[in-house]
This record gives sequence, structure tokens and C-alpha cells, in this order.
Amino acid sequence: MPSFEAYVAVLAVTVVTTLGLTPLVRRLSVRLGAVVKPDERRVHERPTPTLGGVAMMGGLVAGMTVAWRLDGFDEVFAGNTEPLGVLAAGLLILAVGVIDDLREVSAPAKLAGIVVSASVLVISGVSLLVLRVPFQGTFLLSPDWSYLVSVLWVVGMTNAINLIDGLDGLAAGIVAIAAGTFFLYALQLTDAGLLQAGNVGPLLAVIIVGMCLGFLPWNRHPARIFMGDGGALLLGLLMAASTMVVGGRTDQPFSGQSFFFFAPLLIPLLILGVPILDTLLAIVRRATRRTGVATADKDHLHHRLMRLGHGHWRSVLILWAWTALLSGFVLYPTYSGRGDGIVPIGIAALLLALFTILHPSLRGSRPDSQAAPAGAGDRGFAEQGHPE
Repeated sequence: MPSFEAYVAVLAVTVVTTLGLTPLVRRLSVRLGAVVKPDERRVHERPTPTLGGVAMMGGLVAGMTVAWRLDGFDEVFAGNTEPLGVLAAGLLILAVGVIDDLREVSAPAKLAGIVVSASVLVISGVSLLVLRVPFQGTFLLSPDWSYLVSVLWVVGMTNAINLIDGLDGLAAGIVAIAAGTFFLYALQLTDAGLLQAGNVGPLLAVIIVGMCLGFLPWNRHPARIFMGDGGALLLGLLMAASTMVVGGRTDQPFSGQSFFFFAPLLIPLLILGVPILDTLLAIVRRATRRTGVATADKDHLHHRLMRLGHGHWRSVLILWAWTALLSGFVLYPTYSGRGDGIVPIGIAALLLALFTILHPSLRGSRPDSQAAPAGAGDRGFAEQGHPE
């Protein structure tokens, strides 16, 4: 079983590699013309390179390589096709995103690329095997159902991360918090004997944290580079892979008697509550307006926060704080063994408060021109380089 120090070593190498590669990729982006210019649809005010996902992929490769060379991860790599499958699927979905960054790809074509990447994951062994439905019991999935549910899981995660990538540092920060939380949760499952020592999920989670921490110094406002669709899709696929091999392999309840709350697949849905809520609101909003689901608009959570009068950086901090709060609710009973009864109610209250504050029909009507901070109105609260 890997020691905590081994995970720290992998984290450090991933951070340093991503941090060092990002300025090189930034120069390459400029040379290739992969630069997003400001326009009325976007928030940023100067041309910004958009191939940051390539540097994040470098961090992933470095982290996996170091883990492969460390003795503590022998059980993760020995006779296991999952790590190679993750790298292959990561390269494939990165290519899909980069092509979309360079020349806009149609929504069906991008979806096809995501499905193919998810299929590579499943073929390598990264898939949901067990599905626990609250109040309905545990289901051992047949190969057909395992493939279908796994692909849908990847499609959902990648789109959720891609949609929330609308302000400098927002997606990287939220994913770093969520992955860090999931890593600590997976360690508890391992210590309790509910996960096999060779499970690749905790390793993927800690590498995701390293990729985001190494990229954030270059992506914080005002961003010097965007992760682009390549980076957002890559992070979504890795989060999906990590959560599938942890949540989809555990058929035992954990931390007390609360079967509903600790169904393992609910944990990633809760710690990624902000982007998932944003995705659900976007689907409902666009269906109501009878526009395409992939049609960009300016009503994401971060746009609404800015219309409420928060600036760019403060809006990012608020959404980071919501993610941290949801993550804290998940981890408290996991580590303390208490609070199973009240935590679901607390999380429901938090999500209801977030929905109430940000839903346009529930908060008071406030003209954008009055709510906007000085200067922000000029940018039209539009989206970042490639939010969708």
C-alpha cells in the first residue's frame, strides 16, 4: 500500500512539472496562433493563449511515471492495464479539446470524441462495476450496463467541468478542492479495508490536485493562459476515472448507518456540486428557451455572481468557498464517525441557498447595469476563452 509520503512525492513532481511546462506551452500557443482574442462574448481583456491543457497532460505523465518508479505503488501498476488506459484516454480527449481550441468542433463531433475516450477507459478496466441506488439496494452491473453507465459518467463529468470553466482560475480551483477531498475520502476507505491496495483512484486524485495547483499560478486573474477545452475535458475525464474506480468498486456502506448519504457514488456528485448544479441549470434553461443544449449563453453561476455586483476574483473565491463547504460536509462524518443524520440536511440547505441566491427568477430583479461593478459591464459578463 502506498505511504502518505509516496503520495506527497507524486504530488510535488506533478505540481513542479505542470508549473514548469505551462510557460513553455504558453509560448508554443502563441507561435501556433492558439490565442483567444477579446470580444463581446468573453470576459478577458487581452489576447490569451489557450493550450494550457497540454501542460496539464505533461503533469499527468510525470506524476504517473514517478509513481510507477516508486516501490509503494507496485500493486497499482503490476499487471494492471488501468494506468495505461487512463494515459491513452487522456491523450485522446486532450486531442479532441485542442482541436476544438484551434478550430471550433461541432457539438456532436466533440461528444463522439468524449465517448471514444470513455470507451478506451472502459476497455482498459476503468469502469463502474457496482451501482448503489439510495433506498433501492446494490446492483452488480452486467458488462453492457457497466459500459453504458461508465460512458454516461464520463460525459457528465467532462461537460460539468467544461461548463464551469468561465472565469480565470475557477475550474482549476474547484477541481483541486474536489480532487483533494476525494483523495482524503479514498484514503479512509482504504484504511477501513473497503478498497484494494492496488486501486488507482487515490493516485489519480492526488495527480489531479497537482495538475491544478501547478497550473493555477498562470491561470489566476488576470490569466496568462487558459486551460482551454483540452484542459477542461482532461480534468473531467480524470475525475470520472478516479471516482469510478473508487465509488464503483465499493459495495459496502461506510461511516455509520446512513446508507443514503454514503452511497459512494454520491460523494463525487456532492463535492462537485457547484459545476453539476451549474450544468443542470444550463440544461433546464436552454431547454426552456428551446435553444440547443450546447448553445453558449451568459447565465452561468459565475455570470450571475458578477451581475450581483461581485468582481471577477471575488466571484471565483465565492464558488471555491461553496465547493470547500460542500467538501467539508462530506469529510466531517467520514473522519469523525458522527453527523450522518444532520449532514444530508446541511448539504441540502447549502444547495437550496445557492439556488435561491443565484436563480434569476428567485432573487430580486436587478438591472445588470446597476449590479455590475465598474468596468465589468464593458465585458458583458461574457465567457472566458473556451467555457463550452
